[in-house]
Amino acid sequence: MARLHIRPLTLREANEAVETLHRHHDKVRGCRFCIGAFDEMRVLRGACIVGRPVGRNTHQYDIAEVVRLATDGTKNCCSFLLGAAARVCREMGFSRVQTFILASETGVSLKAAGWINEAHTKGGTWQRKQVSLPGVAADSFPTEPKVRYAKVLR
Repeated sequence: MARLHIRPLTLREANEAVETLHRHHDKVRGCRFCIGAFDEMRVLRGACIVGRPVGRNTHQYDIAEVVRLATDGTKNCCSFLLGAAARVCREMGFSRVQTFILASETGVSLKAAGWINEAHTKGGTWQRKQVSLPGVAADSFPTEPKVRYAKVLR
């Protein structure tokens, strides 16, 4: 098993990893911070982008959200990044960190990192007739139900 190390990434570096490695999402426009998991040969094995919560009714200053997590399949890389992201969020003063996964995904890495399954959403589109995001195709994101996982930090 590869020994992994955490190092900071720029948003550009993290987005490049997401575009290469993520199964169903594209890059993001902004973030609070990005981290990468590197092996002993300094090869990037995964990236985690933490940003503001996507939900408009979620407190923007108490809660952080893992908006992208992508790895090359290196064993334990996902849970390693999730644990590191939670520690950074705690040090930054957030009370909790959350993320959403597709209902079809197992969440095993989140469980291994100590995150709790909190809620299920019905899924659907983000696009509304009166609101259109420039440069984003309608339903370019998965519309299946999601599961919210979170870790309380304080």
